[in-house]
Amino acid sequence: MYAAFGLLLAAIALEVAATSALPRTMGFRDPMWTGLVIGGYAVSIWMLAIVIEKLPVSTAYAVWSGLGTAAIAFIGATWLGESWDPIKVVALVMIVVGVVVLNLHGAH
Repeated sequence: MYAAFGLLLAAIALEVAATSALPRTMGFRDPMWTGLVIGGYAVSIWMLAIVIEKLPVSTAYAVWSGLGTAAIAFIGATWLGESWDPIKVVALVMIVVGVVVLNLHGAH
C-alpha cells in the first residue's frame, strides 16, 4: 500500500508539472512543450491506472484531484503570477482537509 501511495504522489507530481507547463505550449502551437505536456499527462494517467489496482479508485482519485489542485494553485500563485486572496486560501485548505477526511474514512 505504501508503494501505491508513493506511485500516486509521483503521478500527481508529473501531472502538476505537465499542467504547470501548459502556458508554454502557446495554445498547443509549440511542438516541444506540447509534446512534454501530453507525454506528462499520458504517463501520469498510466501511473494512476497502476495505483488503482492497489487502492480504491475513490481514494486514489480524491488524493489525485485534491493534492493536484492545491499544488497547481500554489504554483500558479508563486511562480505563474496568479493572485492569492483569503477565499482562495480557505478553499485550498478545505480541499486538503476533504482529502484527509476521505482517506481517514476509507481506512475503516
